[in-house]
Amino acid sequence: MGEQRESLRKISTTLALKNEEIQNFICCLKQSLQNLESNSSRVLGDLEAEFCSLYSVLDELKEGMVTRIKQERASRTYELQSQLSACTKALESSEELLDLANQTLCSSEMDGFNRAAKEIKDSVTMAPAFRLSLRAKVSDNMSHMMVDFTQERNSLQALNFLPVPATPEIQVSECQVCDNTITVVWELPEPDHKIDHYDLEYRRTNHEGPPRAREEHPGWWWRGCGRLRLRFDTRYITFRVKACNRAVAGEFSEPVNLETHAFLFKLDSGSAHQNLRVEENSVEWDGGGGKVQDIRKEKTRTSSPLHSPARSAMMSPKRMPSARAGRDRFTAESYTVLGDTMIDAGQHYWELGKSSASWCVHLNNWLQQSLTAKHNNKARPLDCAIPDRVGVYCGYEEGVVSFYNARTKQPIHTFRTRFTQPVVPAFMVWNGSFSVQTGLQVPSVVLNGQRRSSGTSSSNASLT
Repeated sequence: MGEQRESLRKISTTLALKNEEIQNFICCLKQSLQNLESNSSRVLGDLEAEFCSLYSVLDELKEGMVTRIKQERASRTYELQSQLSACTKALESSEELLDLANQTLCSSEMDGFNRAAKEIKDSVTMAPAFRLSLRAKVSDNMSHMMVDFTQERNSLQALNFLPVPATPEIQVSECQVCDNTITVVWELPEPDHKIDHYDLEYRRTNHEGPPRAREEHPGWWWRGCGRLRLRFDTRYITFRVKACNRAVAGEFSEPVNLETHAFLFKLDSGSAHQNLRVEENSVEWDGGGGKVQDIRKEKTRTSSPLHSPARSAMMSPKRMPSARAGRDRFTAESYTVLGDTMIDAGQHYWELGKSSASWCVHLNNWLQQSLTAKHNNKARPLDCAIPDRVGVYCGYEEGVVSFYNARTKQPIHTFRTRFTQPVVPAFMVWNGSFSVQTGLQVPSVVLNGQRRSSGTSSSNASLT
């Protein structure tokens, strides 16, 4: 009995849920019917408006053409009537002379004949009949004012409702990723002159395999144009595009992944000296952040960067990433912080900007008026203006670390070495601050310069 009750209860619950679903579906159908009626009325109204607009255009066109025909008719009528009037007058004058000539020929008086003959001769010389052009000034043909509407009629007869646009296809081989700018190229299966615009959408993704399609949810896509300047904070960016006409949008293309080749890292606050305050990718020296004087007494090293207000470098960790050193790595006046991502392959680029006093390579002295390239306790003065922003290029396989004026992309100094283990970006600042911009591609001008350049420092140098 209990099992039957439980079974009946489950059936009742299922029926109740099903009834609720059916009721909701009925509501949706009723709403769809209402929407259908409303949308049909709207489309009919739009169609009437379009045809009224077309009629208006035709009426205006007809009025203009009729006016031109009337003007042409009036102009030609005036010319022909003027010519007709002149000819009529000339004919009357000519007939009078002809009567006078006939009368003179019938006269028997010699004196009267000679005088009349001379007058007729002079009158004939001045007669307007001999000065008229017996050719009509204008033609009576008005065929050139006729219009052939065959092409327009065929176009009107071919009018139909706007079709759903075809799905574009992104041409991956034609797309360009350069200087933190992505140019996306696509084409339709066949030309469509009714396309009004395209919607290009993109998303950030860390996915390294085939595109993950149909993962749509709020905030997943961002709308853009065919050329985008982005901050490349992931290795790949996924794109899709659809075509739209005035009435409807087509389907999105299959998503494609474009590799951005960007080096993204953050500053590792766990590796920072206790006198450095790290917030995201900005660092500020804090003189009261640690007991600097007590640490100095315990210092045993002979080399010290105390008189180095700021510098940027590459550093080879002594241990693997899993055994990474923390704050104890930097004691005394080594006010240093590391990036949180090691480099063990590829070509990478990032930029360092000053805030108060922050510099790449090494800012030489207390007056901060010159730069020095340092490596392995060896210093080399650099004869260049001090930029307010410095770019750093690291080519791991070729063993190159180059410093650039980030705004002009002019080279400052290049180290050449052979990396035997992964390296990390390292930054030191004293009595100042700086910020780091990552997620940047290697600028094309830097890549081209690296191909041409053979370097300016020893090929056997090793970075510390």
